[in-house]
Amino acid sequence: MAKKATGKSEKSGGKKSGAKTGTQVARASSSSGGGGESKANGFDPSEAFIKLLQSPLMAELVAVAATAALAALAEQGFTSTGGATRGKRAGNAVKAAGKAAAAAVGRRLGTEIDEIKKAATKSGATA
Repeated sequence: MAKKATGKSEKSGGKKSGAKTGTQVARASSSSGGGGESKANGFDPSEAFIKLLQSPLMAELVAVAATAALAALAEQGFTSTGGATRGKRAGNAVKAAGKAAAAAVGRRLGTEIDEIKKAATKSGATA
């Protein structure tokens, strides 16, 4: 991922320059050494990871997890268990929200993997 360099602005003769100086782009390396062979093959794991994070599937997984967690929190908020204290109920609600989010993401990924398998089977049969 490219980062914009944040250097001090240059001063010439004690006067501030009104125009911006050239912007520099620094590239973050995936490791300090030994990463040359993967780049020589044309594969950069850090770039692949960034592309994965920017994919529509990741956005959908986050949305699914957030929706499931919100539904679990709402359910815990509306139903109060008899003798539990407020802090205990909050802890249980957070646990339930995490479990619901993980289960929803697992179901969505399972569906996605099944679709990929079906597509691969169809393309293998026609090839």
